[in-house]
Amino acid sequence: MYIYLAEEKGFDGIPESLKQSFGEPVFVMELELSENRILTRVDVTVVMQTLIEEGFFLQLPPKLDPELHFGV
Repeated sequence: MYIYLAEEKGFDGIPESLKQSFGEPVFVMELELSENRILTRVDVTVVMQTLIEEGFFLQLPPKLDPELHFGV
């Protein structure tokens, strides 16, 4: 799970309910986003627009298929 922030110190803009379920946030890296940048699992334009509107973007992990990933 990742939280993209519009500002490096933007943790205050995250809703309290999300903070509680997410745990203690840790700054990992800074990315410069542009329409030309390719992100692996999300559309960069959606991320950029959500950052403008909300100040953060939550990227959830993909839904895993237990049979495919765990041999169940």
